[in-house]
Amino acid sequence: MSTRYCLSYPFDMMVSIGQYLIMVKNKRTPAGDALTDVVLELFRLNNRLLAAGDRLVADLGLTSARWQVLGMIVATGRPQPVAWLARDMGANRQNVQRIVNDLEKEGLVTYQPNPHHRRAMLVVLTESGKRVFDDAMRLQTPWINKLTEGLCLEDIETTHRVIATIRRRLEGNGEEGVA
Repeated sequence: MSTRYCLSYPFDMMVSIGQYLIMVKNKRTPAGDALTDVVLELFRLNNRLLAAGDRLVADLGLTSARWQVLGMIVATGRPQPVAWLARDMGANRQNVQRIVNDLEKEGLVTYQPNPHHRRAMLVVLTESGKRVFDDAMRLQTPWINKLTEGLCLEDIETTHRVIATIRRRLEGNGEEGVA
């Protein structure tokens, strides 16, 4: 016996998902349509990058997420609390905290007291963490160079500028913050 669901809207007012998407699409500007296509492609790209990164650094005992956190620690150039690392990564603090805790258990990072905040310990890369990160970057170099084959440097730089502009707008730091 099938279950019937009561609809709160009259049947003739309901639209199919396809009709809804057509209605929404018709309200977008051509640039909005193009950016929507870019966003959808970026979602697919992100998934592929994470999977490829996981494969690339698996033998080092890393995942893409761990590699990314190590990279942010290196990029900041000085010890920072987890909350700051998460903010700079555009990530959830709790997720970054979990990863940093795992990295600490593996001996890749350590915590040191924060002179400005008793509870927000500073995350510091250990010598072992530096070696693992350097090894990961040595693996990344030929991989990224192969990905760039056949791509024009100017196109890559333009793509970077566009993505950075959209990110800043979503962060509310651009001229037209929208988030």
